Amino acid sequence: MTQTTQLGCACGRVRLEVERAPIVTAECHCNSCREAGARLKTLPGAPPFLEANGATRFVLYRKDRARFLEGTDVLKAFRLTPKSTTRRVVAICCNTPVFLEFKGGHWLSLYASLWPAGTRPPVELRTMTSDLPAGSVLPDDVPAGTWQSVSFFARLLGAWIAMGFRSPDLAFVKGELQV
Repeated sequence: MTQTTQLGCACGRVRLEVERAPIVTAECHCNSCREAGARLKTLPGAPPFLEANGATRFVLYRKDRARFLEGTDVLKAFRLTPKSTTRRVVAICCNTPVFLEFKGGHWLSLYASLWPAGTRPPVELRTMTSDLPAGSVLPDDVPAGTWQSVSFFARLLGAWIAMGFRSPDLAFVKGELQV
Protein backbone atom coordinates (compact mmCIF):
# COMPACT_ATOMS: atom_id res chain seq x y z
CA MET A 1 0.00 0.00 0.00
CA THR A 2 1.28 3.46 -0.93
CA GLN A 3 1.93 5.86 1.93
CA THR A 4 -0.07 9.09 1.57
CA THR A 5 -0.11 12.28 3.58
CA GLN A 6 -3.10 14.64 3.70
CA LEU A 7 -2.29 18.36 3.82
CA GLY A 8 -4.27 21.55 3.70
CA CYS A 9 -4.34 25.28 4.08
CA ALA A 10 -4.91 26.89 7.49
CA CYS A 11 -8.71 27.01 7.14
CA GLY A 12 -9.03 23.60 5.45
CA ARG A 13 -10.62 24.74 2.21
CA VAL A 14 -7.63 23.65 0.12
CA ARG A 15 -6.82 19.98 0.58
CA LEU A 16 -4.15 17.96 -1.12
CA GLU A 17 -2.51 14.60 -0.81
CA VAL A 18 1.08 13.61 -1.41
CA GLU A 19 2.26 10.06 -1.77
CA ARG A 20 5.48 8.31 -0.84
CA ALA A 21 8.59 10.10 0.35
CA PRO A 22 9.58 13.59 -0.80
CA ILE A 23 12.51 14.20 -3.13
CA VAL A 24 14.18 16.35 -0.48
CA THR A 25 13.37 18.78 2.32
CA ALA A 26 15.30 22.01 2.01
CA GLU A 27 15.54 25.36 3.72
CA CYS A 28 16.02 28.14 1.16
CA HIS A 29 17.83 31.37 1.97
CA CYS A 30 17.83 32.95 -1.49
CA ASN A 31 16.97 36.62 -1.90
CA SER A 32 13.78 35.73 -3.82
CA CYS A 33 12.44 33.44 -1.11
CA ARG A 34 13.29 35.93 1.61
CA GLU A 35 11.63 38.80 -0.28
CA ALA A 36 8.57 36.70 -1.15
CA GLY A 37 8.32 35.52 2.46
CA ALA A 38 8.50 39.08 3.77
CA ARG A 39 5.73 40.16 1.40
CA LEU A 40 3.45 37.13 1.82
CA LYS A 41 3.55 37.23 5.62
CA THR A 42 1.93 40.69 5.47
CA LEU A 43 -1.27 39.24 3.97
CA PRO A 44 -4.19 39.50 6.43
CA GLY A 45 -4.36 36.40 8.63
CA ALA A 46 -1.45 34.68 6.88
CA PRO A 47 -0.31 31.77 9.04
CA PRO A 48 3.36 31.60 10.09
CA PHE A 49 5.42 29.84 7.45
CA LEU A 50 8.96 31.22 7.74
CA GLU A 51 11.63 29.57 9.84
CA ALA A 52 13.00 31.46 12.86
CA ASN A 53 16.09 32.36 10.78
CA GLY A 54 13.91 33.89 8.01
CA ALA A 55 14.31 30.96 5.63
CA THR A 56 11.54 29.20 3.79
CA ARG A 57 11.35 25.45 4.34
CA PHE A 58 10.14 23.44 1.38
CA VAL A 59 9.28 19.78 0.97
CA LEU A 60 9.85 18.89 -2.67
CA TYR A 61 7.57 16.33 -4.31
CA ARG A 62 7.27 15.03 -7.82
CA LYS A 63 4.23 16.63 -9.44
CA ASP A 64 2.79 13.21 -10.23
CA ARG A 65 2.79 12.41 -6.51
CA ALA A 66 0.75 15.44 -5.42
CA ARG A 67 -3.01 15.60 -5.94
CA PHE A 68 -5.26 18.52 -5.12
CA LEU A 69 -8.50 17.18 -3.68
CA GLU A 70 -10.39 20.42 -2.98
CA GLY A 71 -10.04 24.16 -3.17
CA THR A 72 -8.18 24.75 -6.41
CA ASP A 73 -10.63 27.58 -7.11
CA VAL A 74 -9.01 29.69 -4.36
CA LEU A 75 -5.39 29.20 -5.46
CA LYS A 76 -3.73 32.32 -6.87
CA ALA A 77 -0.21 32.82 -8.18
CA PHE A 78 2.13 35.39 -6.67
CA ARG A 79 5.16 36.53 -8.65
CA LEU A 80 7.83 38.89 -7.38
CA THR A 81 7.72 40.78 -10.69
CA PRO A 82 5.39 40.52 -13.68
CA LYS A 83 8.18 38.80 -15.64
CA SER A 84 9.04 36.24 -12.94
CA THR A 85 8.80 32.67 -14.21
CA THR A 86 8.73 31.32 -10.67
CA ARG A 87 5.33 31.45 -9.02
CA ARG A 88 4.37 30.99 -5.43
CA VAL A 89 0.81 29.78 -5.07
CA VAL A 90 -1.33 30.99 -2.18
CA ALA A 91 -4.74 29.84 -0.90
CA ILE A 92 -6.50 33.20 -0.75
CA CYS A 93 -9.24 31.87 1.56
CA CYS A 94 -6.79 32.15 4.48
CA ASN A 95 -3.62 33.47 2.78
CA THR A 96 -1.70 30.22 3.26
CA PRO A 97 1.31 29.79 0.97
CA VAL A 98 0.88 26.34 -0.60
CA PHE A 99 3.69 25.77 -3.10
CA LEU A 100 6.39 27.29 -5.25
CA GLU A 101 6.65 26.20 -8.87
CA PHE A 102 9.48 26.79 -11.30
CA LYS A 103 8.33 27.19 -14.91
CA GLY A 104 8.83 23.83 -16.62
CA GLY A 105 9.70 22.11 -13.35
CA HIS A 106 8.66 18.52 -12.70
CA TRP A 107 8.40 19.03 -8.93
CA LEU A 108 6.46 21.14 -6.46
CA SER A 109 8.17 22.88 -3.60
CA LEU A 110 5.43 22.57 -0.98
CA TYR A 111 5.64 24.92 1.99
CA ALA A 112 6.55 22.82 5.03
CA SER A 113 4.04 24.81 7.08
CA LEU A 114 1.28 22.73 5.42
CA TRP A 115 2.31 19.84 7.69
CA PRO A 116 0.99 20.03 11.25
CA ALA A 117 3.66 21.02 13.77
CA GLY A 118 5.56 17.97 14.93
CA THR A 119 4.97 16.08 11.67
CA ARG A 120 7.02 18.26 9.31
CA PRO A 121 9.75 16.37 7.52
CA PRO A 122 13.12 17.40 8.96
CA VAL A 123 15.40 19.72 7.01
CA GLU A 124 17.97 17.76 5.03
CA LEU A 125 19.93 20.68 3.62
CA ARG A 126 20.10 24.45 3.38
CA THR A 127 20.56 26.20 0.05
CA MET A 128 21.56 29.62 -1.21
CA THR A 129 23.26 30.68 1.99
CA SER A 130 25.43 33.03 -0.10
CA ASP A 131 22.43 35.39 -0.19
CA LEU A 132 22.31 35.77 3.60
CA PRO A 133 23.33 39.11 5.09
CA ALA A 134 26.92 39.32 6.32
CA GLY A 135 27.32 37.95 9.83
CA SER A 136 24.37 35.55 9.61
CA VAL A 137 24.91 32.36 11.57
CA LEU A 138 23.14 29.09 10.81
CA PRO A 139 23.21 25.88 12.80
CA ASP A 140 25.58 23.23 11.48
CA ASP A 141 23.13 20.34 11.87
CA VAL A 142 22.68 19.79 8.10
CA PRO A 143 24.72 20.64 5.00
CA ALA A 144 24.44 24.31 4.05
CA GLY A 145 25.56 25.23 0.57
CA THR A 146 26.20 28.68 -0.78
CA TRP A 147 24.25 27.52 -3.85
CA GLN A 148 22.23 24.40 -4.58
CA SER A 149 24.44 21.34 -4.16
CA VAL A 150 25.22 18.61 -6.65
CA SER A 151 23.27 16.14 -4.50
CA PHE A 152 20.25 18.49 -4.61
CA PHE A 153 20.31 18.53 -8.41
CA ALA A 154 21.01 14.79 -8.55
CA ARG A 155 17.83 14.12 -6.54
CA LEU A 156 15.81 16.36 -8.85
CA LEU A 157 17.28 14.67 -11.92
CA GLY A 158 16.58 11.21 -10.48
CA ALA A 159 12.94 12.19 -9.90
CA TRP A 160 12.63 13.54 -13.44
CA ILE A 161 14.07 10.35 -14.92
CA ALA A 162 11.62 8.29 -12.83
CA MET A 163 8.81 10.44 -14.25
CA GLY A 164 9.87 9.70 -17.83
CA PHE A 165 11.08 13.29 -18.28
CA ARG A 166 7.51 14.60 -17.96
CA SER A 167 6.57 17.90 -16.36
CA PRO A 168 2.83 18.01 -15.61
CA ASP A 169 1.11 21.36 -16.04
CA LEU A 170 -0.87 22.80 -13.12
CA ALA A 171 -3.35 24.74 -15.23
CA PHE A 172 -5.91 24.83 -12.42
CA VAL A 173 -4.18 27.82 -10.79
CA LYS A 174 -6.04 30.84 -12.18
CA GLY A 175 -5.36 34.48 -11.51
CA GLU A 176 -2.62 36.48 -9.89
CA LEU A 177 -2.24 37.79 -6.36
CA GLN A 178 -0.74 41.26 -5.90
CA VAL A 179 1.23 41.79 -2.69
